[in-house]
Amino acid sequence: MGFNGLWHASFTVSDMDRSLDFYCGILGLELHHRQIQHNEYTAKLVGFEGAHLDVAMLRIPNSFVGPSNHHLELVQYIYPAGEKTDVTTNRPGAPHLAFVTSDIFADYARMEEQGVRFKAPAPVPISAGVNMGGFTVYFLDPDDITLEMLQPPADRPWGTVNGVPVTKPV
Repeated sequence: MGFNGLWHASFTVSDMDRSLDFYCGILGLELHHRQIQHNEYTAKLVGFEGAHLDVAMLRIPNSFVGPSNHHLELVQYIYPAGEKTDVTTNRPGAPHLAFVTSDIFADYARMEEQGVRFKAPAPVPISAGVNMGGFTVYFLDPDDITLEMLQPPADRPWGTVNGVPVTKPV
């Protein structure tokens, strides 16, 4: 027995409304569903008695999505609220999520105008490895979680659909 897919990725955030403004308003993800979870099941799942969570499920528009119907889950712990964690990229356990774009320079300029904090002054040319010929850049969300924007090289497939390479975004 083994895994047969990916359900979603998840980040714990400090302020759900601020995070939704960032992920939906700036990055362009869609809010699929939002719910308050304050029940026995959730408390058992997360391991905190009396847990009270605000949960939002987001998806990338016009992108393949698996059976969960969302790509990213954001969770704010109303109770018990946690303390900020150092999520600098070199710290063990630090998350990082990469998004694909077909025009990294336009997206960089648009996001920079909206106050997004980047780790490089411009998209970085990928000069080695399997993505050589593409461009990439790290940026931070409101909780300092590292995100990445990547434009694959022109000759690189964007992925597969039913095992068939897709050479441009769908």
